[in-house]
Amino acid sequence: MIRYSLQCDNAHEFEGWFSESADYERQQALGLVTCPACGSATVSKLLMAPSVSTARKKEAAHALAATVEQQEALQKLKEAVAAIRANSEDVGERFPEEARKIHYGEADARGIMGQASPADVRALVEEGIEVAPIPVLPDDVN
Repeated sequence: MIRYSLQCDNAHEFEGWFSESADYERQQALGLVTCPACGSATVSKLLMAPSVSTARKKEAAHALAATVEQQEALQKLKEAVAAIRANSEDVGERFPEEARKIHYGEADARGIMGQASPADVRALVEEGIEVAPIPVLPDDVN
């Protein structure tokens, strides 16, 4: 995971976590990176000092447990993702097609999930079809 310090055009600073640098770039291009304070999609990365991994840092990181609040928040997020998965039909690569059918009344309204390319997501959003990514969460956190 990569952590970026971000800032919106209204000078709100916040952090974003991404699986890789290209993931940030894709989400930014689609307008999915937004400020949690004001909702602005005009977001840029701030300069950050590189994090150099040393044995001492690794030991310190392992010694520090996540705060109770972080664990509770992660648990709630995991429960929300589980509920989405349990109440949605996985349509796989047919996601853009199925989302359009539901939006235009050609198929019954229902929760769906699946895969879509950045271009497909952009096209769906431009058509007024609401889509959202499902976060990938660590499996080893209780």
